[in-house]
Amino acid sequence: MSNLSSTTAPPSIPALILAAGRGERMRPLTDHTPKPLLAVQGQPLLHWHLQALAQAGVPRAVINTAWLGEHISNHFGQVFQAAGDAAPLSLAYSCEQQDFGAALETAGGIARALPQLGNIFWLVAGDVFAPDFRFAPEAVQAFATSDDLAHLWLVPNPAHHPRGDFGLSAQGRALHLADNNPTPRYTYSTIALLRAQLFALPWCDIPAGNPHGVAAPLAPLLRRAMDAGRVGASLYHGAWTDVGTPERLAQLNAKATSC
Repeated sequence: MSNLSSTTAPPSIPALILAAGRGERMRPLTDHTPKPLLAVQGQPLLHWHLQALAQAGVPRAVINTAWLGEHISNHFGQVFQAAGDAAPLSLAYSCEQQDFGAALETAGGIARALPQLGNIFWLVAGDVFAPDFRFAPEAVQAFATSDDLAHLWLVPNPAHHPRGDFGLSAQGRALHLADNNPTPRYTYSTIALLRAQLFALPWCDIPAGNPHGVAAPLAPLLRRAMDAGRVGASLYHGAWTDVGTPERLAQLNAKATSC
């Protein structure tokens, strides 16, 4: 990503938090509690993202929901007040279960929420734990002045995903690699900066706002944009966990009690 003069104020952009999944691998914990509300080190998993977003000065977050989505909106309401002197974070919801009877997958959910987001926005999955990640204004500033459609944060491959997802060039470009390409791959952290243009032709054929509730994944859109050289990436080495199983959740909570 390119740099701007430090005298140029970074744009104020919203965030979309993906929280619509059923959490099948977390059952029975998610039979009555949506995964983003499961407690991690004393707080609901989603709380950690909201805290970080508020502390970074992000003014508004949209949370997409489906399975037990009303539990999430009832818990957090319309405003999140972070600890310390951070300004309140305004909250809105994109209710896929209510609107369509099921979750719309990642790209479908983003397309549905797009009218609430504007041209550039943060994206983060509600089921990852990344307590040290900083939603940096300078990253927004650099992305806004680039021609990129996305900027991804990649992480070293965890044990449960040894093959990874995407390559990373020395120039900071995300790479769509062929299966037989020996270039190292890294795991997509599900944290990104995205441009609304990615969800329009020729990258995506879902109509604006996804009025018909089309379910579609995000990865094919990213790969098309990578092939066109329009996806940047950074390697993140901070704490990061995909809280995808009861065992990983228990390990995170055990770490907290042992410290």
